[in-house]
Amino acid sequence: MGAQYYGADSENGDHIDDPSEDALFMMISDLNNSDNTFVVIQPDDDDPIWFASAAVLDEGGYEIVRRDVSRNEHGVTATTSINDIARDLTIWMAARDFPGRSARQRSESEHSV
Repeated sequence: MGAQYYGADSENGDHIDDPSEDALFMMISDLNNSDNTFVVIQPDDDDPIWFASAAVLDEGGYEIVRRDVSRNEHGVTATTSINDIARDLTIWMAARDFPGRSARQRSESEHSV
């Protein structure tokens, strides 16, 4: 069975359906400068309307990209805290639209974050 909402994939082939904040923390912690430089999180759709990614920077730290075409959002930041990245991405993804999720479910998830 695939992801209910979204999946996370790393360059080295790791995949997690509907990753928790802790799972994202682990995936980002496993990144390195040689063969596992990024993690991408997006809905399991043929043409996803949003995505987020974390990539290792050569000078240290991570580049975080968030893009949501349905909301005309595109942001790029850099940080060194894996805790902050995992928490911020989890909160950001909770506010995204998912096919089959009612407006009430979206509203409740947005208010509970």
